[in-house]
Amino acid sequence: MSVRMRRRGCGSWLALSIVTEEKAVVARVRTWRVMAFVGSLGLTFAAAVSSTAGMVAAAPVPAASTADDSAHQEPAGSATQPTARQGVDTSLGPVQEAISAATQRLKAAQPVDVASSKRAAPTLEPRPPRSSGQGRRVVFDESSQQVWLMRTGDTVRATYLVSGSKMDNLRPGQYEVYSRSLHAIGFNYRSTMRYMVRFTQGNNAAIGFHDIPRDNAGQPVQTAKELGVARSSGCIRQRPSDARQMWDFAQLGTDVVVVT
Repeated sequence: MSVRMRRRGCGSWLALSIVTEEKAVVARVRTWRVMAFVGSLGLTFAAAVSSTAGMVAAAPVPAASTADDSAHQEPAGSATQPTARQGVDTSLGPVQEAISAATQRLKAAQPVDVASSKRAAPTLEPRPPRSSGQGRRVVFDESSQQVWLMRTGDTVRATYLVSGSKMDNLRPGQYEVYSRSLHAIGFNYRSTMRYMVRFTQGNNAAIGFHDIPRDNAGQPVQTAKELGVARSSGCIRQRPSDARQMWDFAQLGTDVVVVT
């Protein structure tokens, strides 16, 4: 508000009073705005201080240490272990106990077939069947998959398990060693063997004793632990050490007796 008057005297004083009063009002309004702004800043600052104080109060206080903290640094890449909060049980004891109990109940509910899970190892008979004859000879029992090397006095030089034919192509009877080869090839050209001692002829190839064959990749076609079960296509498989014994014992003309 601004009033200007040209007249002098009382009128001039009145105009001056009006202008002065207007300036005072403006000054009071500006003072009130400044005080309000400062007040709002004070409230914001107080709230910030209060929040910071709360965070500081809630933060855990590290334990006092006599060492210089500035010199203690974790190696790069090292993992720090989290600490458990006070009053909180972080152990897995109840969980582990529940898992263990559930596992025991499952084991109790599932029957175990002992016969299929653990096969009894074949036992060796000390002497060949009486029907195998006498004298120096090789005896092969198809039913037990066992071989005996018999001396002239009818004593046992060696006995061991073998893997004969699963094709039922060898008949019981008395035979004679007629051919020997230090190295041989399977009739299907898929395997090789050593210490071949032939005593009869099959439908596709000769039948004899030899070590466990190896395939074209050089791997044995079965393990020594699997001996005692018929697995071959005609011949009698032996572990290498037993095949060497047979090679040394069964010369040409040695009798071979097959029994069931």
